[in-house]
Amino acid sequence: MKLKQKLAILADAAKYDASCASSGTVKRDSSNGSGVGSTSGGMGICHSYAPDGRCISLLKVLLTNFCIYDCSYCINRASSPIERARFSAEEVVNLTLDFYKRNYIEGLFLSSGIIQSSDYTMEQLVRVAKTLRVKHDFRGYIHLKTIPDASPELLRAAGIYADRLSINIELPSKRALQELAPEKNPKTIHQSMGTLQDHINEAKEHKADKEIGSRRKKKAKFDYSPAGQSTQLIVGADPSTDAKILTLSHGLYQRYKMRRVYYSAFSPIPHSDQQLPSMPPPLMREHRLYQADWLLRFYGFNVNEITPIGNSTSADANQSNTNQPEAHQMLDLDIDPKLAWAIRNRDLFPVNINTASKEMILRIPGVGVRGCEKILQARQFRRLRIGDLSRCGLSAKKVGPFIETADYNPHNKLLTAADLKAHFMQPKQAQQLSLF
Repeated sequence: MKLKQKLAILADAAKYDASCASSGTVKRDSSNGSGVGSTSGGMGICHSYAPDGRCISLLKVLLTNFCIYDCSYCINRASSPIERARFSAEEVVNLTLDFYKRNYIEGLFLSSGIIQSSDYTMEQLVRVAKTLRVKHDFRGYIHLKTIPDASPELLRAAGIYADRLSINIELPSKRALQELAPEKNPKTIHQSMGTLQDHINEAKEHKADKEIGSRRKKKAKFDYSPAGQSTQLIVGADPSTDAKILTLSHGLYQRYKMRRVYYSAFSPIPHSDQQLPSMPPPLMREHRLYQADWLLRFYGFNVNEITPIGNSTSADANQSNTNQPEAHQMLDLDIDPKLAWAIRNRDLFPVNINTASKEMILRIPGVGVRGCEKILQARQFRRLRIGDLSRCGLSAKKVGPFIETADYNPHNKLLTAADLKAHFMQPKQAQQLSLF
């Protein structure tokens, strides 16, 4: 099979993995004339975003779409009647270098189906990254999808050469994982995540010790997975509620210091298992989960606040046989989760933006982190009035019902209206997705 044909097959097969990002790593470049590639500044090329907001391109491919596993939700499962292809490690290395030198990409995202064994597959992935780093002095971004069942030695080696590692949980329910992906063991996945985090922490501690012990620190050429680790959850392939999904995500952030949890709406595939839904979930559900995830990570919310009943430790047992999630554990698809929380807790509003704490200002619908900082800075010099909102980059329509200013109090207006939710809803044909 020709290389171009392999690339077409394996790049298309990689599109289902959403956990592809390139933020948070160390800065490397080849501006001094040595090495290839940097972390600053067609087929298989996907777009991601750097910490400074730049859109950058990565070569996103599978090493192979052959797989000995038969996960029901996966297009590349063993029983799937699809065209198969396989790269050699050297072919992936050459593609990465050729694409970079043509200015097509700035890094590599590499995953794979499981072939022969977990250790054999992981060894091939590590071989690609090691060859790029050691033999070709490649200094661009590398993200490796790791295999949970691989040996600890291979997992450790992967982080030496990759900027970010990821292990996909895929399904939030242990029961669904057992039914739809029987070869995967949730316990092994969590153990591997813990192993990766231990190595990341060890590298950070070693680096800190070197800096304390020497005035002139010598920076290591490559850190251990400096961009951390991430994972992906498929939304809508099983009956798990949004409360269940967010509870799991919150636990991953707390236990393994996960850099990101990615949410991917289930996409029905040809010749799929009858246990799987015949229709995909609303794409808006994926969007609302990302918004809720943001509230967990940066706004001080907990799962119980975001979903009316979020304490879903026994969610598997609570799921009905009709495969329909509990309605009261789901996010509102019509409005963003912060606004939904505010409407359920009107007794906490209006918030006086001239005297309220930072934590409470962050909970006002329509106020983001930057908007909050601008309010805190501006009120040091004067009492803010309703006309000052636009100067802080805020929309009076969004925040107005929930705030008090020196000249404005909505308590007897929109805040007590029975149709407050309708005030914020846009006609469907004009609806615009927003993070908050």
